[in-house]
Amino acid sequence: VQLQASGGGLVQPGGSLRLSCAASGSIFRISSMGWYSQAPGKQRELVASITSGTTTYADSVKDRFTISRDSAKNTVYLQMNSLKPEDTAVYYCNARILTRLGSRWDDYWGQGTLVTVSS
Repeated sequence: VQLQASGGGLVQPGGSLRLSCAASGSIFRISSMGWYSQAPGKQRELVASITSGTTTYADSVKDRFTISRDSAKNTVYLQMNSLKPEDTAVYYCNARILTRLGSRWDDYWGQGTLVTVSS
């Protein structure tokens, strides 16, 4: 199983970016997908997650970020609006995946994509 993230980059404060993450490989079922951020010198923390249509957001991104999922494409998106310098971090996608019936659920991670918010 591989998670391929894309969409990071440099944006000015107040700007927008859209991150994408596609899961591929031996996938029987995906339960949850999400995005985590890790700023320099800080621990990785949850930004947003989506499970069967139910979404969860960190307080710091509520009303600015929107997570969505295309189950047919095993892809999760993060629309990031009104970006702030403090949003600068490496963003990692995560998925909880069952690779075959009867196996266990495992967490998989993408390679990370850098988001820099600066003027």
